[in-house]
Amino acid sequence: MPRRPKRRKRSWTLPIAIVALIAGIAGWEVVRRGASAAQDTLDLGYEILARHPHDPTSYTQGLYFEDGILVEGTGRRGQSVLRKVEIDSGNVIEEVVLPSQYFGEGIATVDSRIFQLTWTSGLGFIYDKDSLRQIGQFSYPGEGWGLTTDGQDLIMSDGTAMLRFLDPDSFAEVRRVEVRGPAGPVIDLNELEYVNGSVYANIWFSNTIVEIDPLSGAVIREIDFTPLSEETRPTTSDAVLNGIAFDPARERFFLTGKLWPTMFELRLESARR
Repeated sequence: MPRRPKRRKRSWTLPIAIVALIAGIAGWEVVRRGASAAQDTLDLGYEILARHPHDPTSYTQGLYFEDGILVEGTGRRGQSVLRKVEIDSGNVIEEVVLPSQYFGEGIATVDSRIFQLTWTSGLGFIYDKDSLRQIGQFSYPGEGWGLTTDGQDLIMSDGTAMLRFLDPDSFAEVRRVEVRGPAGPVIDLNELEYVNGSVYANIWFSNTIVEIDPLSGAVIREIDFTPLSEETRPTTSDAVLNGIAFDPARERFFLTGKLWPTMFELRLESARR
């Protein structure tokens, strides 16, 4: 989504602040290097297992793992694709390009089909999982953001606090649930991944991923991935955390962001004990 939050004005009221900033650069660099070396072992609720290359021009909107490869959907009109990616190298195995008028969004697979949302067109595409050949379309009201599946229904986000559950054959809405945390409804739910009875969701324009109970909509926990964002050193406000995939065979997650050069492989501590 290309919308931007309002920028906060910054003002330096004391010249000494500038002097202090310059004087602190050398010391900060030492601290930064030490933190980078140690962050893999910090008690953050997750452990970084490996880092893999990721296309830094990829505006990641959807991500999932299956059959040993990552499947990624990207956004921006004229640049949206659906692709299969080799994890270790980051090389694209094959891809299909969306027509230029569509802004690609979340993706999910059910049986032999891949489903892909678009942002404001109210239209989704269906592909053959093996060949990536387009085999159908479907429509929905409102915006399309994230998409995943619990193995039975498609689960869709639309930028609000709602998760919609859709029948993958008729695309009828089966039910919906409002996601709520301690402070109330949680909006800007973006890329989704269903894992072991929970839905994990990126919160757009933040470094937070929330784990959600899909039955009640209650937020089970929030996980702060600021160290990952800091490590990638995003050079544009668009380069935010977005993209969650899970490998059930090895119980590992893959996380990346829009325009990030790195795909992080990590393990999360379980919130359900």
